[in-house]
Amino acid sequence: MAKRMMRLFTELSSRKWIAALTGRFSHSAISRPLIPVFVKMYGIPQNEAEKEMGEYRTLNEFFTRRLKPGMRPVHDEPNGLISPVDSLITAMGTIQDGTIVNVKGQDYTIAGLLNDSPHLEKYSHGFFFVLYLSPTDYHRIHAPVAGRKLESEHIKGKVYPVNDFGMTHMKTVLSRNERLITYIAHPPGEVALVKVGAMNVSSIKYTDEKAAAWNRGDELAYFEFGSTVVLLTESGTFTPLEGLKAGTAVKMGQLLGTFRPISDEQATTKNRPFKSEVPG
Repeated sequence: MAKRMMRLFTELSSRKWIAALTGRFSHSAISRPLIPVFVKMYGIPQNEAEKEMGEYRTLNEFFTRRLKPGMRPVHDEPNGLISPVDSLITAMGTIQDGTIVNVKGQDYTIAGLLNDSPHLEKYSHGFFFVLYLSPTDYHRIHAPVAGRKLESEHIKGKVYPVNDFGMTHMKTVLSRNERLITYIAHPPGEVALVKVGAMNVSSIKYTDEKAAAWNRGDELAYFEFGSTVVLLTESGTFTPLEGLKAGTAVKMGQLLGTFRPISDEQATTKNRPFKSEVPG
């Protein structure tokens, strides 16, 4: 009975207009006094922030803060896949015939997650990471590989919570919530960066809408309030780091695993991007 009531409450509160109201409040100056409350409540390390706490004009401005240079070093493994975010690994593993198995007791199809994209066949036997960002975490999203943008798709959807209750008791929230998907081509193949909205998330935004390529670790997008990133690698291209498992906390820039090395001929074929190709 209690779970049914909680699900009903979640259904009623997970409306876009509520997220919009929350967003307007967090962007307004009247939200500023909540910043120190927010910091204390979630134990946010103030020393990492780019600016002093008193310099942030709104709660949203603080929540989407950048960090001081050097706070998140990017691993230098040349064939590495790095974590795009500070997060907890909720689930990870091999995609089985187009299905992500047992994420908090639920299975997800790649077709549902990617909205039947033409890209989905590339990931039917790939690898996945489900990366949950709590309110404590840094909420900027960075490029997990060096590569060029193939496509971006915004999928309108619900704003169910992606916390433990939402992921366990609400039906397939990762495929039903609002999503912003970025497909990135890189030398061994392709990755999909699925940014999933959540309750009270007023938006998911690209840092630079016109960006056509990124170096590994470049800032790519950001969440306004907590959410989840699902990271997919193309079939047969990736090996996860030994010992990495669900329940592990990772920082942006941390190594998640490696791609298979490619030959010079393959690199030319894949049109590998160099720094000179990245805008700005």
